[in-house]
Amino acid sequence: MKVYTKTGDKGTTALFGGTRVPKHHIRIDSYGTIDELNSHIGLIRDQDIDEAYKKILIIIQDKLFTIGAILATDPEKMILKNGKERLNINKIKVNDVALLETEMDHMNEELPPMTHFVLPGGHQTVSFCHIARCVCRRSERLATALYEITPFEDTALQYINRLSDYLFVLARKLSYDLKADEVKWIPEKNS
Repeated sequence: MKVYTKTGDKGTTALFGGTRVPKHHIRIDSYGTIDELNSHIGLIRDQDIDEAYKKILIIIQDKLFTIGAILATDPEKMILKNGKERLNINKIKVNDVALLETEMDHMNEELPPMTHFVLPGGHQTVSFCHIARCVCRRSERLATALYEITPFEDTALQYINRLSDYLFVLARKLSYDLKADEVKWIPEKNS
């Protein structure tokens, strides 16, 4: 199978189901940003971090591929002529969202309470988490805009939302594990 097809040379691409849309279509931007997020999470996973985090990050990457497939499918071609669903994959479930919440709760048990916003940084691995969190928020903005036009599974949106929270808590936990400075944002007062 060749990677290049030349079918996109004029600025269009095919959705899952065959419908061609411009490459700047919100659906393409939405699942493309999920792909970008997945790559950033791979970068976090490549760091020298606890294996337990790496296992969760692999699960997250798998779920992001699922969300990407959902977003890449033409909603009008979701059901095949034989009545079966085009995407023959497990969808995002409430349990997937709950896993992120459980992981955050476990990490938070060891962390000092937050009293201020935290400036991103302190260690390269922590910075990678913050970048992934920002990309996740962007993917959420795009996915919610797409959802207003053509709704898809609510749990996919919930997962993206919870994932940005997870990445923030992971950044704090990695700061703690790596003994990196967590710099609080303390706004300057008007003089």
